[in-house]
Amino acid sequence: MPHYLSELYTPKQAWLALDPAGRHRFFEAVGSGLADLSDLGVEPIAFGEVDAGTLHAAPHAYFAIWRFSDEAALHALVSGIAASGWHDYFETINAAGRGIDLPGHLGQLAAATI
Repeated sequence: MPHYLSELYTPKQAWLALDPAGRHRFFEAVGSGLADLSDLGVEPIAFGEVDAGTLHAAPHAYFAIWRFSDEAALHALVSGIAASGWHDYFETINAAGRGIDLPGHLGQLAAATI
């Protein structure tokens, strides 16, 4: 069953203070870790800037959307992101879980107790 991850993130002061060469080195290191992700069942879907003009826009600056073959692949990516030092530079919110269809999701909402 496919799983999904939506990340929302905003640069921290540590990122803003990092010079271009430091940012480049960081992205080189992150990129080398991403090379084998497809073999694990990780599929990048979309990345971009959050449109602050959208009704009820998230307060974060950027987003990433991923699809995974299973929960293990999701956890591999989230663990890899943490190990890369990403959270030293970006304030991040993750929303992750198993994907279902709209009727199933409406059932989840109808059954909500919190």
